[in-house]
Amino acid sequence: MSEKEERGGELTEAEKEELRKSEKGTIIELLVPVETYLSAGVHIGTHSCTKYMESFVYRVRAEGLYVLDVRKIDERLRIAAKFLSRYEPQDIIAVASRPYAYRPVQKFAEVIGARALVGRIIPGTFTNPYLSTYTEPKVLLVSDPRTDTQAIKEAAKVGIPIVAFADTDAKIDYIDLIIPANNKGRKSLALLYWALARQILREKRIIPLDGDLAVPVSEFEMRLVQ
Repeated sequence: MSEKEERGGELTEAEKEELRKSEKGTIIELLVPVETYLSAGVHIGTHSCTKYMESFVYRVRAEGLYVLDVRKIDERLRIAAKFLSRYEPQDIIAVASRPYAYRPVQKFAEVIGARALVGRIIPGTFTNPYLSTYTEPKVLLVSDPRTDTQAIKEAAKVGIPIVAFADTDAKIDYIDLIIPANNKGRKSLALLYWALARQILREKRIIPLDGDLAVPVSEFEMRLVQ
């Protein structure tokens, strides 16, 4: 378990209760229970925060760690799902260069029928039709703007919309839609991609609006090497 995941539950009961409510004080229904978000550590940021990401921060801890607002993570997951549901699944490419994101991306693609590219992206994958690896997505989903730079640059060059999971330290150049989240933790990535996949299928009415995936969150989680 990473340090970011170990710190996942460090919010007071009062703060947890606050995260269940809108700014007007009314109870809101999140895609998953707030405790599930917190236990997976989706809200744990880094010790730095870029200007754009400040609007998604809930608070800054005494030691300087930025904590993301679970309500805003949930809201952006819904927005991203609605946006991605407008595309044919095979036109969506999800990429990951961080190992912890490999399995979440692959399971996400499998569940909704999208395509996955994990590991190093060969230069020209989206821009050079003479390459054997050349492919033409209509929308790109990236796991981390700081590491998935090759895919982002190429998608921007050919005018493909880019949706990205972004931590507090994210570089957001060329990103069209940000989903604020801990995109470095193993459990966090699993839950994020699982929730996004489920919401896309709900938006497409492939499963009921209150329906669940047949695949559990655990199947999205990268296995640790023993």
